[in-house]
Amino acid sequence: MIAFDFHAGVPLRRGALGLAAAAALVLAGCATQSTPTPTTTATSNSLSTQTMRAYRGRFAVTYNDQQGVQRNAYGNFDWQENGDTVTLQLRNPLGSTTAIVTSSPSLATLELPNRQPVNAENVSDLMQNTLGFALPVEGLRYWLQPSAAPNSRAKTERDPDSNNGRPKQIKQDGWTIDYVAYADAPATGVKHVNLSRDEPPLQIKLVLDQ
Repeated sequence: MIAFDFHAGVPLRRGALGLAAAAALVLAGCATQSTPTPTTTATSNSLSTQTMRAYRGRFAVTYNDQQGVQRNAYGNFDWQENGDTVTLQLRNPLGSTTAIVTSSPSLATLELPNRQPVNAENVSDLMQNTLGFALPVEGLRYWLQPSAAPNSRAKTERDPDSNNGRPKQIKQDGWTIDYVAYADAPATGVKHVNLSRDEPPLQIKLVLDQ
């Protein structure tokens, strides 16, 4: 069985493993529109009235550790959202839970196997200090819808091949969010999204299973 050390960011087995390959998914063009014009707005939208959401899929993360050495982490994830509380479960490719992160407005908690839970006020700092990298949980609540998060400026580029104006790229809070693929009808929503930032360097690939 492969054991994952997410603090080191690499599987604990002989030989280096690369990022999990995410299959390239082709967007089906629904209509032809003029070249999209990126828009920059101070967003004020909020989450829809639906308060419960769930996503399941695969992730791959490339980041630098405290010594500046590039590390990779990958596996599967389950995302449960209930109002303002998000529970994110990370699992290795064999299905074993490696970390459970819970984020709420008042507290963030991270649980590792056979260890006492660790609490903090900020989920990003908690993940960074414990796992070596931090997923942008608060932003993902909106970016997976897909839309820009509220209360900060965002630059959104629309998909020219979509007749409903869905985002092709969002730049916000130092992140670039590229929507690689959406689910084919009759399913809806994001299928494959890549996130990246320059400082500290971090690249995240998410493939959502519908």
